[in-house]
This record gives sequence, structure tokens and C-alpha cells, in this order.
Amino acid sequence: MRKNLITDSILVSDYIKGKEAALGVLINRHQQRLFSFIYSKVKDRDITEDIFQDTFIKVIKTLKKGNYNEEGKFLPWVMRIAHNLVIDHFRKSNRMPSFKNTDEFDIFSVIGDGNLNAEKKLIQEQIFSDVRDLVNELPEEQKEVLIMRMYKDMSFKEISVNTGVSINTALGRMRYALINMRKLIEKHKIILVD
Repeated sequence: MRKNLITDSILVSDYIKGKEAALGVLINRHQQRLFSFIYSKVKDRDITEDIFQDTFIKVIKTLKKGNYNEEGKFLPWVMRIAHNLVIDHFRKSNRMPSFKNTDEFDIFSVIGDGNLNAEKKLIQEQIFSDVRDLVNELPEEQKEVLIMRMYKDMSFKEISVNTGVSINTALGRMRYALINMRKLIEKHKIILVD
């Protein structure tokens, strides 16, 4: 049987059962994609190689401990490990990718992308999760307005009617919600761009 006909999940299973060569096949299969993904974030070959190796060290440890249960989603799982290690790298080196902190910056603009490959889908899921956590940290009045506007697509007039406050107050709460989210992004060192 040719190596490329064997699914990732069978290779993972074989590796867990002690067939060391199965891991080599997995690494070779996904090496280029993973390496390119890491390099696109850190823009340095040596750091990319370090993170690439650290990713597979973590993969090996997890598989050896029997803690892998991604149900055939090997590549997205490995990409998530790599993404987390990239974030750890930026945290350690204290040079997180940043955005311009202006009123024009729209945190929610980083969410929309119709064409998603496995890597982008994984990163987008992480972004959604991070944004949800940020929204939950907002004061209740700001969170309410932001959810109505961004997730329920309500106009400020509709928000005003639903909350019983003036349109200006609703606008003000939205503005403060976005300002506070920017502060929380910096405080938690969250990457919202891929």
C-alpha cells in the first residue's frame, strides 16, 4: 500500500501501537504546510525550525501519553499546537504582532473570511473563542449593546428601543465596549490576526 493512501488517523494509531516509522510519514506529509504556516507568523527560518521541532516534540509526548483524541483531525490539532507555540514565542520575546489602536480599527473585521483552509479555519476558531472571552469581560451594559449590534445586526435605533436608552447612549456604550476590548487584547496579549 502506498504511504499517501494511509490516512492520518491510521498512521497515528500505528504510531501509538509502537510503529515509529508512522510518525515519519506523518511529519513528511505535513512538514511543508506546517513549516510555511509557522514561517508566515514569525518570519525567521531558525525560529520556525525551533517551533516546528517543538510542535512535534509536543505531538510525540501527547501521543505517547495516550492523550490524543482528535478523531481523525490530526492536521488541525498539530496546527493548533504550532499556533499556541507561536503565541508563546511572541509572549516570551515580548513582541506580539499588534494593530493600530485607532477608532477606525474594527476588532470584528478580523473575523470575516469566506475562503478558509484548515489552518485559517483553526485560527478563526481560536479568534472566535478569544473574542467571546473578551466580550464576556465587558461591563454588562456595554456587552449588551455590542452583542445586539455585532451578533444580532441591530441598528442603534433598535438597540435604543430594546434597552430603553437614547441612541447617543447606545453609541457611547458601543464605543466604550470597543475601547475596552482593545485594552483587554493588550492586557491578555491576544493575537486576533493571522
